[in-house]
Amino acid sequence: MPRDDWLVGRDRRSEATERIYTAAADLISRKGYEGFTIEALAARVHCSPATIYRHAGGKTAIRDAVVAIQAARIVDATREVIKDLRGPERVVTATILALQRLRSDPLAQLMQSIHANPVSEWVISSPTVTALAAEMLGPDNDDPLAAQWLIRVFLALWFWPVKDPAAERALIQRFLGSTG
Repeated sequence: MPRDDWLVGRDRRSEATERIYTAAADLISRKGYEGFTIEALAARVHCSPATIYRHAGGKTAIRDAVVAIQAARIVDATREVIKDLRGPERVVTATILALQRLRSDPLAQLMQSIHANPVSEWVISSPTVTALAAEMLGPDNDDPLAAQWLIRVFLALWFWPVKDPAAERALIQRFLGSTG
């Protein structure tokens, strides 16, 4: 069982993993996923590549974790705003807020520039992202296909945004608003 470390104030393994993921997100946003290497990450966090593999896994596992952390941050920020909303208003508001947050994130902007990348494939098949999308649909909607549909619509709006925010809102209200 992990114990708090006197030097870092909490579990040392958790601290190391968090540092690795934070540095990985920064490196990926600067160099792109293809330019990201375990060796560069190890140099950035001042450890050996073996330590990276031991704490966080390989390149794919780190990418998956960084994307999951980013998705969870967006959902957490959106969750507070939509907590009292239900039905179509919940879906529309969640989609618009999450798109705004995603579009303003440097790492997400880099991933958006590569439409058919491993990250978008992972997003579509990720049980974590599906669960987050289901949460955005609301407690009254337990259809797993609706969550998958929302993910694909969200990716489409992210990759190919409507230039006019009012037109995008109208599009979301008309077509996503009926799924709530």
